[in-house]
Amino acid sequence: MPELPEVETVCRGVAPHITGRIIQHALVRQPRLRWPVSENLNNIVSGLAIQSVSRRAKYLLFTTDKGTLLIHLGMSGSLRIVTSQQDVKTHDHIDFVFADNIIMRYNDPRRFGAVLWTAEPINEHKLLKDLGPEPLLADFTGEYLHVRAKNRKVPVKSFIMDSHVVVGVGNIYANEALFMAGIHPLRHAGQITLAEYEKLADCICTALANAIQQGGTTLRDFVNEAGKPGYFQQQLRVYGRTGLPCMQCQNTLQEVRLSNRSTVFCNDCQL
Repeated sequence: MPELPEVETVCRGVAPHITGRIIQHALVRQPRLRWPVSENLNNIVSGLAIQSVSRRAKYLLFTTDKGTLLIHLGMSGSLRIVTSQQDVKTHDHIDFVFADNIIMRYNDPRRFGAVLWTAEPINEHKLLKDLGPEPLLADFTGEYLHVRAKNRKVPVKSFIMDSHVVVGVGNIYANEALFMAGIHPLRHAGQITLAEYEKLADCICTALANAIQQGGTTLRDFVNEAGKPGYFQQQLRVYGRTGLPCMQCQNTLQEVRLSNRSTVFCNDCQL
């Protein structure tokens, strides 16, 4: 699944191409996504100008003066900027067509993503209103995590992956941040000290910011707006390295399944 850095990469990638431009029409080839695409999507968005492109958690938000288009990439979705000369592929489900032969094309082989329209205030939308803070903004701190974790017995890895606690810390970056912070992923969230949470919050920010700078982690199904993969996976310290030597102490990295997710750690470096 594209994680926060991948989605942020897409956000930054498509924004310059469509911000300020008017949607001429929307062509829906396949409406059956995670939630059905509105039958009236073309009528709703045609003639609307994209005022801004932003991200909330893993949702891409395309703001107009009439409402907001929400796009989620699901497990395997992507957005690309193409022209009408580029062939339509099997899983190219929706085109948003602009002037000057510019098309924003939504592709989703597994169809777990979503393309939704809302006219309500975006922060009140049912998919967004209960989400935790963004990890790269000022209100996400170690103190905040420490307060939210009080008396919690859930593993700390599961705790930081809870979108009601903080958004966008997916499996890859939870593994990486906990390793960077020296915290064992199976420790109870309520047992982590304030000082440890302060370090963990910094490490979460660092892991995500580094990935964004590198253009997103290279995942099998992820491509950015130009159709090129990201280049960060080769720098991962623990994720995908089960059985290999720890980069810090050279001891063998271990793996367990936690909530059916691969959890990789070093028993010596993470306490």
